[in-house]
Amino acid sequence: MRPEVQTFVANGPLPDWDASEEEIGRRVQQLNAIPKPITGGEAQALVSCFGPDDCYGVAWTLLHVIETGPNPVLTTQPVIDANEWHQRLYDRAVNGGLIPRT
Repeated sequence: MRPEVQTFVANGPLPDWDASEEEIGRRVQQLNAIPKPITGGEAQALVSCFGPDDCYGVAWTLLHVIETGPNPVLTTQPVIDANEWHQRLYDRAVNGGLIPRT
């Protein structure tokens, strides 16, 4: 795994809307530093970095970075109480014809 991805993953999930501008800005810089496309292993690691909300749109950027890697990342339907972003990744793979809905 490349160092840029390791750094992002080591900082854990994205913060929620209550985070400071500095924290959100730092995470955006880390995310933008990740070279694309990413590997399958990097995509799997980044899936764990979604936070409780969209983090002022940063979660969408994370989703798009994940989708630069080999798809689909999630091949089975997430559980009912899964993170909404995991459900989005799965739904996008289904809607894109990459996997059948289970």
